[in-house]
Amino acid sequence: MCESCNAVLMEQCGFVERELEKVLHRFVTYGHQSEERLDELLRNVCELRSQLVAYGVQDADLSVLHQTMAKCCKEIKETVQMLASRHKDIHGSVSKVGKAIDRNFDAEVSAVVTENVWDSQERQKYLSETIVEHLYRQGMLSVAEDLCQESGVVIDMSMKQPFLELNRILEALRTQDLRPALEWAVTNRQRLLDLNSTLEFKLHRLYFISLLNGGISKQQEALQYARHFQPFASQHHRDIQILMGSLVYLRHGIENSPYRSLLETDQWAEICNIFTRDACSLLGLSVESPLSVSFASGCMALPVLMNIKQVIEQRQCSGVWTHKDELPIEIDLGKNCWYHSVFACPILRQQTSESNPPMKLICGHVISRDALNKLTNAGKLKCPYCPMEQNPSDAKQVFF
Repeated sequence: MCESCNAVLMEQCGFVERELEKVLHRFVTYGHQSEERLDELLRNVCELRSQLVAYGVQDADLSVLHQTMAKCCKEIKETVQMLASRHKDIHGSVSKVGKAIDRNFDAEVSAVVTENVWDSQERQKYLSETIVEHLYRQGMLSVAEDLCQESGVVIDMSMKQPFLELNRILEALRTQDLRPALEWAVTNRQRLLDLNSTLEFKLHRLYFISLLNGGISKQQEALQYARHFQPFASQHHRDIQILMGSLVYLRHGIENSPYRSLLETDQWAEICNIFTRDACSLLGLSVESPLSVSFASGCMALPVLMNIKQVIEQRQCSGVWTHKDELPIEIDLGKNCWYHSVFACPILRQQTSESNPPMKLICGHVISRDALNKLTNAGKLKCPYCPMEQNPSDAKQVFF
């Protein structure tokens, strides 16, 4: 069912995308045509002005001048009318995009959303803090500060500072400046080694490649910089050999040698990703923003839930889904959204929760607390998987 919902969703998105492409094509065509007609009118007006300046109004034939002016005004009027008419057509195409969105997507999602979920001040505070953290992660520092002022959220400087430093280094990497990242990696060398990180070596490698790009004039500097590879010789022996071998072709240009793969530009995007991953690990943060993950998960789950809700209403099964904090079916969000262990009770076939946690019996089998209470008879519990009888109070809660 999930696959069919995804297929329908892709078809709906494709339909809206086609309508949007039509609008964009009309905008581009309208822009080119407008520029051409306006440039033509401007040339005609400039020519008329030049004639008046050259011959003078007194010497010109008034009848000819009147005809020329009338023709010019007529062309201007026709052009304005033509542009206005085509602009109205674009408005029609834009309205079709809106209708396509309304036709293919249900804007009313309250049926599958818990009511009054953000009513409490505490939850609003959590939401604002999550948005602020997301803005810090994205480097939108001024926007985050404005939100803090308007929402009354107070962010401690100790939380803010790591994001400031992270964004400063990422901005430098995007401009191919490796020095801030190298300084950070050297300062945190031992912690990175504990993570088995290759970040520092890859930064030195990329700096060495940037020296190779400088040609034969940078050969001596590249040889001196190669000393930085010494701490990594045991782990990256083969990579270092390749880097040193490329020096032989420096006179003829690395781009013309068997080592031209060293100059691939996607290495800069890769180093940004590695730095983000390792820096977030050292800071105890997830690589992806929690807000982005939640939003993406909601986008995947919402069409399925809307479809389920529609089926329930059509079949008049209103009692099937009564608690909106629980899902009526399992929704596969993909392995990218697997973050923690989930235990489903083998007896009641329900996922455990804080109010119904998993319980470990003396025999080692695990069931939910609700199942434990239902299986208890006269103060005794018989394990549903083995014949061992035991006291229900001996069961221990399991924490994943």
